[in-house]
Amino acid sequence: MNNPYLLLTPGPLSTSETVRLAMRKDWCTWDHEYMQLVQKIRQQLVNIATHQRHEYTSVLMQGSGTFTVESVIGSVIPREYSKLLIATNGAYGNRIAQIAGILGIQTVISRTNENEPTNILKIEQYLQTDQTITHVVVVHCETTTGILNPVEEVCKLAKTYNKKTIVDAMSSFGGIEIDVHEWKIDFLISSANKCIQGVPGFGFVIARIEELEKCEGISHSLSLDLYDQWKTMEESHGKWRFTSPTHVVRAFDQALLELEEEGGVRARHRRYSENQLTLVGGMSKIGFEPFVLREYQSPIITSFQFPNREFEFIPFYQHLKKEGFVIYPGKVSEVLTFRIGTIGEVYKNDIERLIQSIKK
Repeated sequence: MNNPYLLLTPGPLSTSETVRLAMRKDWCTWDHEYMQLVQKIRQQLVNIATHQRHEYTSVLMQGSGTFTVESVIGSVIPREYSKLLIATNGAYGNRIAQIAGILGIQTVISRTNENEPTNILKIEQYLQTDQTITHVVVVHCETTTGILNPVEEVCKLAKTYNKKTIVDAMSSFGGIEIDVHEWKIDFLISSANKCIQGVPGFGFVIARIEELEKCEGISHSLSLDLYDQWKTMEESHGKWRFTSPTHVVRAFDQALLELEEEGGVRARHRRYSENQLTLVGGMSKIGFEPFVLREYQSPIITSFQFPNREFEFIPFYQHLKKEGFVIYPGKVSEVLTFRIGTIGEVYKNDIERLIQSIKK
């Protein structure tokens, strides 16, 4: 059965027919074959993340991407004698601040405008003046706007001050090349239903083993205890502590195979970039301008400003849905925008069809 529309969103996104078909088989969580599959996936994620594979591990965590972000914030940062520096320029950086606040973690926030990348000079100023900062977190692709933040520079800077580094790479991992070792990332967070092109159901963490080993007993939660989840997967050879999303895991295995067949992250990044450039070129000719400057823009999702005061998003959205496309409303706080994603099982010809539908 064909999908009624193409998801032009930052995830969940349109998946291949073969990824969806992979979910038709039932699995037992205790079965040896299933646990072998989990272990294979864990190793593949590390292989994608770095060439220094012996220094890193991966942990799978049930739930949405935000569940996994919360598992890291709550399992890595002790309540006492710690302070988290949060770099934010959008809703997802703000969400990390909200999580930290609920967990009772001390924070300091480096805030920049939503159409500007994280300011390295401001980050360094905080690190120079506040010796109590112990951890630094930054969002790689802030899907509020589609802006790409200078994560490598932030993490390398943080390491010169001996801070632990956390990166929310939710919507970029698998679609943009990242080397967690070269970039000095201790904990990288992403999700099954983003650039790997799986379906929703779990997130994952690529973690420096040396740092993860220090996290025993820190977690503020039973279900979201990252250390305990990792320890169980290690000692029980792929067993999750609680019921795992077996069908989603099987789909993710197929999605990883298709990433490899496409040519890896570099090839996928090339396709996403072609999609995004085609989108912006076509939209600009119609009269829709991006909210973010070209040099800051990711290939993941693009925010477009409303073309005039008379423009109404809901009729526009409904028209495109009838034409076979679903887009996202805006999330920018002070400017009227909408968003169009260019990731997933989406190709240049799909974007060209979209442009023709918008021209109507």
